[in-house]
Amino acid sequence: MTDATLPKPSRPARSYRWIGLAAAVVLVGAMAFDTTAVRIGSQADVQVQKFSPEAFGAEQFPLIKQSIETRAVDAAELSAAIAADKKAAGEKYGVATSVGPVIPVKFTGVAGEHKANYNTVTVEGLPAELSVRVQTGPALNGTDLRDATGQIEFGQFKNQIEYQDAGSAINNEVKKVVLAGIDPAALNGKTVTVIGAFKLVNPKNWIVTPVRLDVR
Repeated sequence: MTDATLPKPSRPARSYRWIGLAAAVVLVGAMAFDTTAVRIGSQADVQVQKFSPEAFGAEQFPLIKQSIETRAVDAAELSAAIAADKKAAGEKYGVATSVGPVIPVKFTGVAGEHKANYNTVTVEGLPAELSVRVQTGPALNGTDLRDATGQIEFGQFKNQIEYQDAGSAINNEVKKVVLAGIDPAALNGKTVTVIGAFKLVNPKNWIVTPVRLDVR
């Protein structure tokens, strides 16, 4: 019998066991290398948890309110600036969005009748053709407050649904914090002081979402 026809010796079963054990050790090591420990309550932990619109709104609204109150422009000054140069006024006073700048504003005027979630407000010193409406509920529409600071961006969220939910949650905080004790139907004829923000699209039609509304 030649060497070519000699049967090859079989590998001992023990060798296969050692090979399997070594492979398992390598796999566990690779898993450990690719795993990051996350401390409960840390920023990383918050990021992996399910998004809570309610918690987000409660956390962000005070920051948005403070920013708008600090930057709010007197309505008469803003109106004159927009009439002179809409684009320049938006760049100077507002935060850019894909639709138009969101501008913080403040004014005192006489509230009109409540219709379709709004009260008109007649403000002395503004042009007669300028309509100012304040969102007073029960429904609050738009994402003006979400976009008012420029600090909340789409990239912070998993998808468009979460991004929209964030805006709705901030509006819900307005209902709780700003409008809870106000009857919109009873505002007609009363003097109101408003601080809020609106998206500058039509310079003759401001729809303001308030972060503060005082009635006297």
